[in-house]
Amino acid sequence: MFAPLLALPLVAAHQHHLHAPVANVENEEWYKKYGNQHDLAYTGPLSFMHLPYAKCLEDVSHAFDIAILGFPFDTTTSYRPGARFGPQSIRLGSPNRGYTLAWDSSPFDFGARIMDCGDVPLTPMDNAKAIDQMEVAYSTLLARPVQGETKSSTAAMAKDGKEHPRLVTLGGDHTIVLPILRSLHKVYGPISVIHFDAHFDTAGVEGRVDQERISHGSYFTIAAEENLLSNTSIHGGIRQKMGGRAVVEHDESVGFQLISSEDIDDYGIQTVIQKIRDRVGMGPVYLTLDIDVIDPGMAPATGTPEAGGWTTREVKRILRGLAGLNFVGCDIVEVAPAYDHAEMTSRAAAGIVDDFLQMLQAEAPPKPRGGPFWDDD
Repeated sequence: MFAPLLALPLVAAHQHHLHAPVANVENEEWYKKYGNQHDLAYTGPLSFMHLPYAKCLEDVSHAFDIAILGFPFDTTTSYRPGARFGPQSIRLGSPNRGYTLAWDSSPFDFGARIMDCGDVPLTPMDNAKAIDQMEVAYSTLLARPVQGETKSSTAAMAKDGKEHPRLVTLGGDHTIVLPILRSLHKVYGPISVIHFDAHFDTAGVEGRVDQERISHGSYFTIAAEENLLSNTSIHGGIRQKMGGRAVVEHDESVGFQLISSEDIDDYGIQTVIQKIRDRVGMGPVYLTLDIDVIDPGMAPATGTPEAGGWTTREVKRILRGLAGLNFVGCDIVEVAPAYDHAEMTSRAAAGIVDDFLQMLQAEAPPKPRGGPFWDDD
C-alpha cells in the first residue's frame, strides 16, 4: 500500500533531472579563459593514446579500420599470473602523441580510423568459456564494416573479398593467440605468424586431455593441429631452456623456423629483418609479441622472464623493418604489471603498440632519418 507513495518523489526527481536546463559551456569562466584543453598523458578517460573509446561489442555506431582490444586473461600461465592487468597498464603507459623521428610519422597520418574498443569481459573461472568468449568477440569485430580511408587493404587476402578491420590486441597471457587465429582463419584461411618471444610456445601435449592441452606454452601446437597456420611461420628472440634437440625438431614440425636471441649479434639486425620477411612472404601475416622477448632488465613485468633478451630499441627497429608486409592483425602479451618497476614494462609495451599502429599502415619501412651530420638528401 505504501510503495507507490514512496516511489512518487523518486519518479518526480528523475523527471526533473531529465528536463534540467543545460548550460552553454562557451559562456562559462573556464572555457572563456582556457578554452578546449587537451587531456595530458596522465589525465582523462583510460583509452590508448586518448583514442576515441567505445564498448564496441555493445555499440555498433562507430566504424573503424584499426581497433585496440583488450583480452584480460591469464589463467593458462605456467609460472606467474598477473597478465590480466596488462591491457590496463599498457593504456596507462601510452603517450598522448604519436609522432616519432624513427618513423617520421604518427599513427594518425595514414588516414585510418583508429579506436579503442575497450576490454572483453572474460570469465576467470572457466578457461574453455573464456577462450570461446575471445573467439566470438574477435570474430564479431572482424566482421564489422570499415571506415575505408586507410591506404592498406585486407580485401585481396580475405576469402569473401571484402575489407575487414584489423585488431591490435592487448593481452593477457599468450593463449589469447589461439582464439584469435581461429577467428582469422574463418576470414583468411591459414596464416603465417611472426612470433617474438623468449619461448617456442609449441610444447608437446602428449598425455594431456581436454582443456589441459591448451596453455600459454602449447597454443601453437593446438593451432597447427587445427590447420590454422601456414608452414611459413617464424620465431624471433628464442632463448628458453629445453630438454634437448627434440624440442627444436617438434617446433619445426609445427611449421616454424627460428631466430635465436644471439643471432642478432652474430648476423646483424638487417639480416634478421630480411630473414623474417623472406620467410613469411606476402600472404596474410599475423604478428604476436611476448614482452619477454625483451631482456628482463628492461622489461621485468612478465610471467616467465628469461635473461639475455633483445633490447627494447632492437625490437622496435625490427618492427619498423617489417612494415609493408600484409598484416591482418597483431598483439602484445604477457605484461604482468605486479612485477614492474616505475612502469618501465608498461611504457615499453605502449611504445611497441605505437609501432604496431604505424607498421600496420606503412607501405614500406621508413628510410633512416639521417642524423645531424648527414645531408638531408
